[in-house]
Amino acid sequence: MKFLSNLFKKKIESVEDILSHPDGKRYYRDSHLIRKNMIDEDAVKIIHRLNKFGFKAYIVGGGVRDLLLGRKPKDFDVVTNATPNQIKKIFNNCRIIGRRFKIVHILFRGKVIEVSTFRSLPDYRLGKAVEDQDYLIKRDNKFGTPQEDAARRDFTINSLYYDVRNDSIIDYVGGFDDIQNKVLRVIGDPDISFREDPVRMLRAVKFAEILGLEIEKTTAKAIRKHKIELEKASSSRMLEEYNKIFRTWKTSLIFQGMAEHGLLEVLFREAFEKERKKNSNFGDKFLETNIGKRLAIADKLLTEREEMTPHIFYSLIFSDLVTDALSKENMNLVSAIKNNLEPIFKRLETPKKDKDRLIKIFASQQRFLSTEDEKSSQNNFFRMKDYFYDAFMVFKIGAIAENDEQAIQSAFFWEISVRKRPIPVKKFNGGGGGGGGGRNRSRGKNFRKNREEGGQNQKGGEERNRRGDGSQSESQRSGGNDSDSGKANHSDFE
Repeated sequence: MKFLSNLFKKKIESVEDILSHPDGKRYYRDSHLIRKNMIDEDAVKIIHRLNKFGFKAYIVGGGVRDLLLGRKPKDFDVVTNATPNQIKKIFNNCRIIGRRFKIVHILFRGKVIEVSTFRSLPDYRLGKAVEDQDYLIKRDNKFGTPQEDAARRDFTINSLYYDVRNDSIIDYVGGFDDIQNKVLRVIGDPDISFREDPVRMLRAVKFAEILGLEIEKTTAKAIRKHKIELEKASSSRMLEEYNKIFRTWKTSLIFQGMAEHGLLEVLFREAFEKERKKNSNFGDKFLETNIGKRLAIADKLLTEREEMTPHIFYSLIFSDLVTDALSKENMNLVSAIKNNLEPIFKRLETPKKDKDRLIKIFASQQRFLSTEDEKSSQNNFFRMKDYFYDAFMVFKIGAIAENDEQAIQSAFFWEISVRKRPIPVKKFNGGGGGGGGGRNRSRGKNFRKNREEGGQNQKGGEERNRRGDGSQSESQRSGGNDSDSGKANHSDFE
């Protein structure tokens, strides 16, 4: 069957064989609602200046995608046929960055606009995928045409060009229709694309959950087939991608998608080993797992404007491993935590400062069970620690997820600061005194409400998020855009 499938698979001999519209299909103003006044004015100025010097230039990627989906992009990327050195001669306020692929950052006050050059299509993209060939991109500084640049990007939805001169969208790969149909599709052969850049598999799941898209069948099948390729991905890019996921307010749903497509078996295999032994297809019930419950509560707290750092999320993921280690190993607390997590840190190439912080977070969890008022000076000293907030949030989320009443009361104690005895006051109009007591009871009530609601409506919210119903605008989530360059910025997703 596999032989027949490969036999009748379309042979790719040129870039035109990859493109749905080799000559570029233009969608004018009557086909969409994007207008030049929706684009960052500095990005428009960059394009006009490049045009003035005889170069082509367009808005590309996530900015176009988000506007078509009715979302407000956080920033806009520009693509041009000018080389980085040519761009630098035109703009004084810029710098060339990147090794794998050189791009230009043009600097404005409080803002950076990324300008990239059209890239060429690698030779191996022409022809069928070879099983044992290494397609991983290590250097990518060959420049090409708009057609080649569109063909070698990751997904069709990220390959649309917007021409500010006439408000038209240029589509070479069928991305416009895919956005209308809410479909996420790899450009070209996914067997090559995911081996060329394994991070695309993680990004595919992320985009599907955030944007309410359905992953096309061939693309989904290739994710499961090539998931082990994620071990070859750059650790810095993976950490950057995780941090973007943690800022989406949908970490639990993205992790559920990762579980459904088998990615957690590669990315965080130690943390999910127990779940896999219980149920190899635990993706559909991910939110019922310990980690799923904790991540869902963290997402809910984010919607309530609580701050959630990456260290909190990593702690929520590895919490069960530490608990198991401490129950088995008869050694010093910190040593037991280090011994258990060090192999994971080594595999993920976790920076030392992050390792140290995670160890402190785990080592301090028992400290939150101590709530004696007599130790107020020690408690205040503990609160001064730079890791206190992260450690407290991990303790609080764990208490809510496990519905541990004693731990919840302890978390309440630490959240409302050191309790003060009510100050007796004279009765007035029949009312009783007790300065501050009513406020503390109110905060306790709110805390319990958070606990009770933490796991409720998750499935309903999950379905709404999958459909894209009732979700907040991406600008509220600090949404970003997507060039395929792996840049480091503060957007939630590229």
